[in-house]
Amino acid sequence: MTEQDLLSVEKLVKRYGGLLATDDLSLSVREGELHAIIGPNGAGKTTLIKQLTGEIPSDSGKITFAGQNLKRLSEPGRSHIGLARSFQITSLFQEFTVLENVCLAVQAHNGHSFRFWKKVNKDKNLTDPALDILRRIGLEQRADTAAANLSHGEQRQLEIAVALATKPKLLLLDEPMAGMSKEDSERLVERLIELKSRHTILLVEHDMDAVFSLADRISVLVYGRAIATGTPDEIRNNDDVRQAYLGEEA
Repeated sequence: MTEQDLLSVEKLVKRYGGLLATDDLSLSVREGELHAIIGPNGAGKTTLIKQLTGEIPSDSGKITFAGQNLKRLSEPGRSHIGLARSFQITSLFQEFTVLENVCLAVQAHNGHSFRFWKKVNKDKNLTDPALDILRRIGLEQRADTAAANLSHGEQRQLEIAVALATKPKLLLLDEPMAGMSKEDSERLVERLIELKSRHTILLVEHDMDAVFSLADRISVLVYGRAIATGTPDEIRNNDDVRQAYLGEEA
């Protein structure tokens, strides 16, 4: 781990019976970069995210975040020190408004009880930071709309807003563009370009146009191992990556 690394993964292993989901996996994420993880289905990308957040335990290996060994830290504990994840499948309070969803995340991060969650949209200590986040993610005009009435793309944006409300040091985005239209994907890419100037981001994504336009560095996973890490140009021109994943037209 170097001084500029915010996250370091060393020789991470996760087994499911005879299957190695992550196989001696090592990579690092530098402070201030957008680092993308790509690879074919079954490469171990989502397993890695779950190991990072503590959702599943690792069989061996080491995860260091902001200088701290995460081995004994719970999932809530990891969130508290600055690891925030947006989920591959949206998990929002559908009956609450956009603003209320973000207010609840602000409230939770501040350590307050949910006993008065019906009134969160009346508390300026919650609404002011929540509205600022909605402006950054492009949902301020939808603040009073129920989450259930948002488009799929807007729900994914809201999910990122909820993650941002926890004031993350590292934002983990697990396929944020999954199921999006081309127009929605392009809109989200624009938002992520703005967010990457203020946040360190680890992005798992299948949309190669988005990855190559956003990433500072890319790691390519195949069968649970990182076969290459580099800039978009380095990855695009890497023969092993072209053969294993991108194809000859990359």
